Amino acid sequence: MDLRKLKTLIDLVQNSGISELEISEGEEKIRIAKHFTAAPATTTVHMPVTAGATAPVAASPAPISAAESAPAQLEGHVIRAPMVGTFYRASSPDASPFVEVGQTVKAGDTLCVIEAMKLMNEIEADISGVIKAIQVENGQAVEYGQPMFVIG
Repeated sequence: MDLRKLKTLIDLVQNSGISELEISEGEEKIRIAKHFTAAPATTTVHMPVTAGATAPVAASPAPISAAESAPAQLEGHVIRAPMVGTFYRASSPDASPFVEVGQTVKAGDTLCVIEAMKLMNEIEADISGVIKAIQVENGQAVEYGQPMFVIG
């Protein structure tokens, strides 16, 4: 694959809302994934090594400003998204939220719903405690492993 085309694909992933792109062209297969971490993110391109091919290419995006950096870390147990989907605080638009900041929850209590592939998945607390923070807005897309709640 042409390096200019590869650079264009990397720029596409960096500047869009997608987190992963996979393309097959003949026997070549390219996968570009954006990894979200507290440190500045990098985009990694994995290509099979064949005769005359180069090693994986990594591209760094523009530095993240302080306003865009991860929210301040709160002490407590973090509940992370177990899947990719859409986060909902309530079972329906006119229902009250499952939990609010400051509310006491028990292990097994429903915290939210994540819609994935038209299926509603209830996410339960795995420990008892007080909700210290809700780190996702209602209706927002969540990534696998993204922090959603802090329980203290």
